[in-house]
Amino acid sequence: MTKYSQLISFIRSTFHEPSEFIPLHDPRFIGNERKYLLDAMDTNFVSSVGEYVGRFERMCAEYTGAKYAVATMNGTAALHASLVLAGVSQNDEVLTQALTFIATANARSYTGAQPVFIDVDRETMGLSPTALKAWLSENTEIRKITRQVSSNVSLGGTSEAEGAFNKTTNRRIAACVPMHTFGHPCKIDEIAEICAEYNIPLVEDAAESIGSYYSPCEISEGKISRGKGKHTGLFGEMGILSFNGNKIITTGGGGMIVTNNEELAKKAKHLTTTGKIPHRWEFNHDITAYNYRLTNLAAALGCAQLESLDFFVSEKRKLAEQYAAFFASTSIQFFTEPEHCKSNYWLNAIIMNNKEERDEFLQYTNDHNVMTRPIWNLMNRLPMYAHCQHDSLENSIWLADRVVNIPSSVIVEGYRK
Repeated sequence: MTKYSQLISFIRSTFHEPSEFIPLHDPRFIGNERKYLLDAMDTNFVSSVGEYVGRFERMCAEYTGAKYAVATMNGTAALHASLVLAGVSQNDEVLTQALTFIATANARSYTGAQPVFIDVDRETMGLSPTALKAWLSENTEIRKITRQVSSNVSLGGTSEAEGAFNKTTNRRIAACVPMHTFGHPCKIDEIAEICAEYNIPLVEDAAESIGSYYSPCEISEGKISRGKGKHTGLFGEMGILSFNGNKIITTGGGGMIVTNNEELAKKAKHLTTTGKIPHRWEFNHDITAYNYRLTNLAAALGCAQLESLDFFVSEKRKLAEQYAAFFASTSIQFFTEPEHCKSNYWLNAIIMNNKEERDEFLQYTNDHNVMTRPIWNLMNRLPMYAHCQHDSLENSIWLADRVVNIPSSVIVEGYRK
């Protein structure tokens, strides 16, 4: 396998690690993390009550351009709450992609709804608007519906409206959840138009894409030009972000719901804080809700991390340029940001020529202490989702056999944990 030895040498020299294990993606703490954490500890507000939670929400809203942001304990909780707020319930159906991390499908499962898996585009690895429109045209019909939904939680109360129904299962299509894979935006504007045409609520899984923008925008000296390009997560009713330990910025574990809808934001906060009615001493709750609120300690870490996000994105884009230049002279394709996008390049990806070559590459790199991993198993191939309806998934299968993630940590000169 000497054909991969040059890559190992390139990665080691790039990350300035001549012999040590090189992880896929390590966090970087280069700013006010310790200062803010100690401050939160000194106040004794370490759980979900404390000033850093609100501060982190305001900072995320400002950074993304959202009007409102609601912090949660992780991205899965944010997505689950968003689906509940969108009105997804037992025996509904949710359209999403089979090529995604398990949390996208699991969050939907918590509502009792069934998934329908739609193919992705090869150039984005995200939900394909062409495949989405084709599936909806062939498999659904528009019906008038009257739904009784708790006004305390969902998008609406009792109302008559038109909605898309699956002609085979007779279930309502209650939401569409595209995912921005590895921080690369999918064709989200086209997806939003299709969802509007079929009256399907759009909830974006932007867990991996904080710092990514769809439509042309500019980056100069590490600063993203706001107003040119729209941040992922803001094309539908709600979007969610993740701050897991391996994300571009981390709170250890954390998530965020972003929205431009004031009513939804208020309901999101109520739903994720056990449905408690504010009172100085009484414990009154008016809905069955969730204990999903982010802790003040985690939010303190998040505030410091967010202060470094523009720098992280700039450095990750430089790393992607280095990778692209290296792979240009090889038979391996480096995955670059899609057209009309500015990606955060959370995880760099390469596309091998076939599954056998992929497995050979994974074996060699991991044997040589350079962490690489394949893309996820397709959701419809997992036992709990094997029964679910799906289209041909042609592109998803093709990518699943070929895509590999390679080391993607932010390189900070002289940095050691």
